[in-house]
Amino acid sequence: MAFLQNIFKRGISTTLRSQAFNQPTTSKEMLRAGGIASMYRLPIHKNTEDLDVCFVGIPLDVGASNRTGTRFGPRAIRTESVMVRSINNDTGARPFESFQVGDVGDVSFNQYNLEEACGQIKVQYDELIKNGCIPLTMGGDHTLTYPILQAIHEKYGKVCLVHIDAHTDLYGPFYGSKIWHGNPFGNAVQEGLLDCNRTVQIGLRGSGYGDDYDVPRNLGFRVVPAKDCWWKSMTPLMEEVREMIGDRPVYLSFDIDSLDPAYAPGTGTPEIGGLTSVQAIEIIRGCKGLNIVGADCVEVSPPYDVGGMTSIHAANLLFEMLCILPGVKHNE
Repeated sequence: MAFLQNIFKRGISTTLRSQAFNQPTTSKEMLRAGGIASMYRLPIHKNTEDLDVCFVGIPLDVGASNRTGTRFGPRAIRTESVMVRSINNDTGARPFESFQVGDVGDVSFNQYNLEEACGQIKVQYDELIKNGCIPLTMGGDHTLTYPILQAIHEKYGKVCLVHIDAHTDLYGPFYGSKIWHGNPFGNAVQEGLLDCNRTVQIGLRGSGYGDDYDVPRNLGFRVVPAKDCWWKSMTPLMEEVREMIGDRPVYLSFDIDSLDPAYAPGTGTPEIGGLTSVQAIEIIRGCKGLNIVGADCVEVSPPYDVGGMTSIHAANLLFEMLCILPGVKHNE
């Protein structure tokens, strides 16, 4: 195995790479502070030709309405991912022995024109997922989920949505622009990208200008406000979610502001009274068994972070997402 890992690092043989699994570089091979900052220190790929799962960054923050800085999110998440190892000791999941996983870097786009940027993101995701590769995206503000869903829809049709967030992101146009981080799912609904009767929003909270939750409820979404999660395990809820969705394709979108600012201060629109990190893990692990075709963790804003806390959460939650993908192997 060490021989093959060294080959992967040198990038010598595509044939050999396709016959064995990519593995994160361990701390015994390279000090955690050293090496190229890829996600989990995985091999870096130019495309998804040999991959089952890819990590990809979208350094976007021009869709943000309050604090900016999420353009630095993907880089910070990669930096803080060095402590994530190869096996999930709690669940026994062994994702790097199950899939060919790699980091394909960041997509490129026009940061001065948000509508054009979304079109460019969509085209690049068309290419990333054309062979069935599952994208796990690091954000970046929540605008980015809209073009990803457009690409996902073209390949899989309507998808169910598990959306963990402090906000509904169904707020309609803002200063005349329908594309911004408060409306990715409003756009997705308008374009028929979502199975609204099998979509759930978890962790909603904060003040508003009316009953914001009436909008998703009227669309058919299941709405789970944060106050209904306080002091509770999320395991029973996720059993209901799995039953609701069944084997239909599903997209998982995790806004880091769903967590209470005590856990994730580095985000653009923080709201008190949020989910705990334990509840976040329960929600993601509760998605095991679903037919997940893509996922993201968004709204990480390193300039507002404290000690890398928010990026550390994001890196670990993305690992949890990797561990519940269809086909992952577990300890025997």
